[in-house]
Amino acid sequence: MKLNFTLFSLLILIASPVWSQIDTTTLKSVSTTPGLVGDTSSLLPDIDIFEFDQPDYVNSTFKGNRIINSQSIEMMGKQNLDFRISHRFGAINSGAYDLFGLDQAYQRMSFTYGISDLVNVEIGRSSVNKVYDGTLKFKLMRQVVKDKKRPVSIVFLSNIAVNSIKISDPNQSPYPFTNRLFYTHQLLIARKFNKHFSLQLMPTVLHRNFIENSQYKNTTFNLGIGGRNKISKKTAITYEYFYVLPNQINEVNKNSLSLGVDIETGGHVFQLHLTNSLGMNEFLFLNETNGDWLKGGIHFGFNISRVFYIGR
Repeated sequence: MKLNFTLFSLLILIASPVWSQIDTTTLKSVSTTPGLVGDTSSLLPDIDIFEFDQPDYVNSTFKGNRIINSQSIEMMGKQNLDFRISHRFGAINSGAYDLFGLDQAYQRMSFTYGISDLVNVEIGRSSVNKVYDGTLKFKLMRQVVKDKKRPVSIVFLSNIAVNSIKISDPNQSPYPFTNRLFYTHQLLIARKFNKHFSLQLMPTVLHRNFIENSQYKNTTFNLGIGGRNKISKKTAITYEYFYVLPNQINEVNKNSLSLGVDIETGGHVFQLHLTNSLGMNEFLFLNETNGDWLKGGIHFGFNISRVFYIGR
């Protein structure tokens, strides 16, 4: 009992100098005003607190949750919602009659929500093949400044997509729903080398439930690489390339190559790019890219995103 009383007395002695610095009138008004947080930053020098070793995490490896087509290691924070609109126009080699592709437009809309800082969920819909898709994204490791044990950020994502376009061939009717499903699993490994340069590797496994030609593979393996070079406070050059291992997909399909520019405009991140991929879902740009850069099979496009905080 004496020991408890002594400890209690010590706590009072320690707390009294701090309490004397606090305006109790302010505290009362804060406590009775919903949503109001008092500014007590001026008290910090007067409060003796224990310092915990917090890792110096690397931030802004990329400026958004996508580099161009591909996902990046960036995550939405808890209770943050990213609304993204992506556009692709027709191929530049379509000629002046179609205004070099600008007469044709395709889009994808998506919502990405932060369940926590380390877990995100995304849903999206694309006009190309009328694809609906959903993604789960998990951050496994965060890069820490000058920490050899955590030199990179690692994210795992899993995506499922369904092609909902109507089947025009009567010989394929009824068409099983399972034939419409595609699955993608990716490991994103990124490092921010300095404030100007970031690089990401993307080993990928993709499974198609149905393929028209049995000489190709239902399950394919891809290796992607993407990067970001900051050129000013608000702009950066971005790029990405996906290599599909040989003898897996139709030879008319190409490896996806994209070049872009990121522009920060207040609460938005505006991405302009050129890409030989028309599709904006993983299985479309990974395995069904048809454009040839050397023949003008390039699409101009842009992504624009806006982040909302929807917590209490």
